[in-house]
Amino acid sequence: MTILSPHKSSAPTAVTTFDQMLEKVRYEGAYPTRRQAENVVQSVLEALGRQLTGDERVELAARLPREAAALLASQIPATRPVTGWGFVKDLAERTGGRPATTRWDTGVVLGVVARIAGDDLVTRIVRQLPDGYALLFGRAQRLRAA
Repeated sequence: MTILSPHKSSAPTAVTTFDQMLEKVRYEGAYPTRRQAENVVQSVLEALGRQLTGDERVELAARLPREAAALLASQIPATRPVTGWGFVKDLAERTGGRPATTRWDTGVVLGVVARIAGDDLVTRIVRQLPDGYALLFGRAQRLRAA
């Protein structure tokens, strides 16, 4: 008899090409076209590139397909990081989208990114960023001590 652990540890997922990443995003986000999935991936990864710094940024870029890494690395990190909700609102304003739709898009892309990156790296990324990003990566948000 096999007993399944309620907490599944995740090693990085091998997504070897940008096309495979786009197909995962297209399927999970229920986007009707590849172009729509590509637009969402581009906007979310560029927005993440404006927030993420340091070793986590470099390590994430190394694990992503080359084209996705270029999107992340093409942005200069902001001098003032924003919360997860601020991230969604800023992205909605930049893309002309509604916050609820942008929240969906962000969750889909960062969920795929989280599986590519693996638990350890995502944990470090979430610790680096202000509150609210854990939910965007598909994780429970832990409250931080004041």
